[in-house]
Amino acid sequence: MSTQPEETLAVLADRLGREQVFGEPVERESATLVPVLRIRSGRGRGGVTARAAGAFAIGRDGKVAWHPAVDVNRIVWGGQLALVAIAVAVATATGKRRKTR
Repeated sequence: MSTQPEETLAVLADRLGREQVFGEPVERESATLVPVLRIRSGRGRGGVTARAAGAFAIGRDGKVAWHPAVDVNRIVWGGQLALVAIAVAVATATGKRRKTR
C-alpha cells in the first residue's frame, strides 16, 4: 500500500505541532524531500527566528526518514567555549601553584 507524499506530510505536520514549518516538497530521483524549519518567537519581546531543523525524505514506498540539519556555527561555538573553559582552568591551577611557592 503506497501513500502519497502529501498525506504523509499532513500526518507529520499534525504530530509535530506549530513550532515547525515545512518548506515546499522537492522531488528527487526516488524520494520526496521536505525541508523543515524550527520557528521561535520572542513572545513579549517581539522578533521571530527560524533555523533549519532538517528534512524528511519520503520514499516511493511511503517510508519516512529524518535527516537532521547540522549547525556548524553551533559546533564551532561549542568548541571555542570548551577551549576557553580549559584555558581558565589551566590559568587558575598554575596561578595557585605560583602563590604557594
